[in-house]
Amino acid sequence: MNRLIVAALFSIGVATFAGASPTGLSPQEELMAATVKARIPVALTLLEKSVNINSGTMNHEGVREVGKLFRAELDALGFATEWVSMPPEMRRAGHLVATRFAKGRQKGKRLLLIGHLDTVFEKDSPVTAWKPDGRRIAGQGVSDMKGGNVIIIEALRAMQVAGALDQATISVIFTGDEERVGDPIATSRAHLVALAKQSDVALAFEGMIRDVNGNEFASIARRASGGFTVNITARQGHSSGVFGAIGGYGAGYEAARIINAFREELQEPNLTYSVGLMLVGTEVEFDDVLSKGTATGKRNVIPPKGIVTGDLRYLTHEQRDRVRARMTDIVSKSLNGTSATITFAESYPPMAPTNGNLAIFNVYAQASLDAGLGKIELTAPSTRGAGDIQFVASLLDCLDGLGAIGGGSHSPSEYLNPESIERNAIRAAILMHRLTR
Repeated sequence: MNRLIVAALFSIGVATFAGASPTGLSPQEELMAATVKARIPVALTLLEKSVNINSGTMNHEGVREVGKLFRAELDALGFATEWVSMPPEMRRAGHLVATRFAKGRQKGKRLLLIGHLDTVFEKDSPVTAWKPDGRRIAGQGVSDMKGGNVIIIEALRAMQVAGALDQATISVIFTGDEERVGDPIATSRAHLVALAKQSDVALAFEGMIRDVNGNEFASIARRASGGFTVNITARQGHSSGVFGAIGGYGAGYEAARIINAFREELQEPNLTYSVGLMLVGTEVEFDDVLSKGTATGKRNVIPPKGIVTGDLRYLTHEQRDRVRARMTDIVSKSLNGTSATITFAESYPPMAPTNGNLAIFNVYAQASLDAGLGKIELTAPSTRGAGDIQFVASLLDCLDGLGAIGGGSHSPSEYLNPESIERNAIRAAILMHRLTR
């Protein structure tokens, strides 16, 4: 990245704030911080209510109930809110959308705030309800990402109390299917994309990362989430003829050749490919929707069929195209008596690092320092999974990882560090205030 460009963007964005001290907060920002601190008991009560509502992606009633809870908060903040339903055949609950426009002439950046209402825990999941335990709180979706949703609400409330919300144009979307995105994606993410096209900056409140040393990290880049599938055919024959000119190598050795060549020849930063399922036999059946399959075969038969499917993650579209071409070339060099083809899929596009993203991060990092909340660092893209912000990352500047701090996501032991609600709501309020001025 060109640091000179970033420095110039940063100086234009934050160095000229009227009334702001180089080492502290303006009086208006001090009021925001005080408001967040005073409201923490209320914020945790809101979080508890949301956590105790099961909102697994396929529990549509629960997703809508959590949406109703947060909708009331946004209504009270003067947002125009709407529940956007999905077509019945998509089997998804829909999304909560809220908008609020600046009073008078628009001066600063138009913001899009992104959260999600659903969790991975469906009605029959063995998960703990809201349960405070010392310095942690357990619960379904408590950190992924109902804690992030509450941070959005509290940051907006702090701006309202300080008189800063009237200066801002802000859109909010809480999707109802982030954990299992509805198909087709063009429909399930149409409102998210439309809001992004009306905004200048997207801020996503997926969980903030904190390492074992207490260092805290936000994200300007996230890798794509995609996959690959290799289909193999071979000559069936007696196993005694394997490796021969007539018998050939069979589907098993061809599958092994391909995945080992991937391992040996495709090693580069920000690229991973994991074999999730491999089937080889005389008969092979695979259900891609359910991600399950069966294979039958005998020891004394060269297997004629095979399938290999796995995960593929990359940071940029250039890397995607280059790696896909290389994988296709590897697959084409079949062993004797075999042939194979490879296909690719992309569920989440990459959020590539950009100077614009870094400039927004710098505003956030300075806000944290000015508030006395310590240093924020950039996390490596490989430390995060995929998220909704990636569907709009090509359209505007983006920053992610602004949500609650916790652990055990997607597991029955998911937990939240409750002090992160206060810390990150203060950071978010100051960031949004500075961006919208």
